[in-house]
Amino acid sequence: MKPVAEAVLDASAVLALLQGEAGSEAVAAILPRSVISAVNLAEVVVKLIDHGAKSADAEAIVDTLPFEIAAASPADGRRAGALHAKTRGPGVSLGDRFCLGLAQAMSLPVFTADRAWIQLSLDIDIRLIR
Repeated sequence: MKPVAEAVLDASAVLALLQGEAGSEAVAAILPRSVISAVNLAEVVVKLIDHGAKSADAEAIVDTLPFEIAAASPADGRRAGALHAKTRGPGVSLGDRFCLGLAQAMSLPVFTADRAWIQLSLDIDIRLIR
C-alpha cells in the first residue's frame, strides 16, 4: 500500500532535488510521501529538456521519483483559475496556481523554492526549501 501524501511539491522543489541545489535535502526527506500535480510534473520535464536532457531521458528521470502524481481535473482547473485573483502580481504562474490549488484541496503543506510565494495571502502552509 502506498503511503498517504503528507506534502505537495512544486516543480522548483523537484528541480532543486534533481540538480543537487540548496534545499534538496528537505525535498529528499519528504519525497516518498509527497504528491505533485501533473501540470507541475510537465514543468519539471520541460526544464530538464531546457537544460539539455533528451525528452525520453527527462521522462525516465521523473519516472524514477517516488512521489504520487495527481491528475489535473476540471475542479483543479477551476481552483487554479480562481487563485488568479489572490495571486496576481507577484510572478505566480498558472503552474504555480495548480500547485497551490492542489495543496489547498488536499489541506497539505507545499514545498517550493519560489520565495515570492511567502508574500501571498493564502490559507496554505507554504514551506520554503531554502
